[in-house]
Amino acid sequence: MLKPLKILFITHKFYPDLGGTEANAEFLAGAFHDKGAIVHLLTWTKESGTKEFPYRIVRNPGLLQVIGEHAWADVVFENSPVLRLSWPAAFFNKRLVVVLNTWLSNEDGSKSMQARLKYAWLKKATKVITVSDALRKKCWPAATVVENAYNDKLFVRNNTEAQRTKRFVFLGRVVSDKGADMAIEAIDKLKKEQANQNLGDISLTVIGEGKDLVKLKQYVKDLDLEDLVTFEGSLTGERLVASLNQHNYLLVPSRWEEPFGIVALEGLACGCIPVVSDGGGLPDAVGDAGVVFKRGDIDDMVNSITNVLTDTSLQQRLKAAANKHLQEHSSEVVAQQYFDIIQASVN
Repeated sequence: MLKPLKILFITHKFYPDLGGTEANAEFLAGAFHDKGAIVHLLTWTKESGTKEFPYRIVRNPGLLQVIGEHAWADVVFENSPVLRLSWPAAFFNKRLVVVLNTWLSNEDGSKSMQARLKYAWLKKATKVITVSDALRKKCWPAATVVENAYNDKLFVRNNTEAQRTKRFVFLGRVVSDKGADMAIEAIDKLKKEQANQNLGDISLTVIGEGKDLVKLKQYVKDLDLEDLVTFEGSLTGERLVASLNQHNYLLVPSRWEEPFGIVALEGLACGCIPVVSDGGGLPDAVGDAGVVFKRGDIDDMVNSITNVLTDTSLQQRLKAAANKHLQEHSSEVVAQQYFDIIQASVN
């Protein structure tokens, strides 16, 4: 009988910290455990929270704990490079699988000393995984791409088209990089376009919090859009799903090159057509089920929105592509891809 695979799972932050990387770590560690592996998780997050996990978690470990966990493991899995926790893998000659969840170099292509160390570390890896093809091309061309999963138990479609009473929704941090102001500007331009063609309802819901929230509310007031733009604050869980299910289109106008863009999958799963900028991994996140416009180009964004609003055949093609795309990003499919890579690295 084969012995269970011993996986040392390394992640910089973990529950109860919140964020995409933290959520992905929780999902993958749980999936590896469910597939029969023995999982030990190392993290710098000190707080334990109230949730219990079926695997060992070592928080803020000391030097001897780090070395001991590496000596125990069959394979080391890094959920993004965490060199202060993973360095013993080189001395124990352990199989090393490293995931890149975000960019290593700066936006202008320059590399900090820390980034240079991470690039050197990747050369020691048995396998490197990136969460989008854009990330692979820019950071590590030899990597294997495994795009992120979404929470397919939570994010589901539960409304008919007739029950969708709102048109556009923005979901994300209300900061310049995420482009919430572009979503509002697009509504202003669409309102003016109504004089030339009937586009129907052009209301926008902004879901999220951030340092630019007060400024954006004033921006809406200055543009006289208070009857079209509403702010719902931060929503999570079932409340978020319920809100997404009330809308037809999800706007993701990020100025920053998103490494992937899981928010697009969440909106898609709730029945929204995503309209996203072309930076980074967002085109990968929507596949053939979304509309892509030039990053930072408000006119191209408005033209793309207008095209999909007025082209029912395009709407139908996008909706028809959604199910296959979502299946490819289901929790089970993505978890199996990761586990197969880990097993292959050991064998």
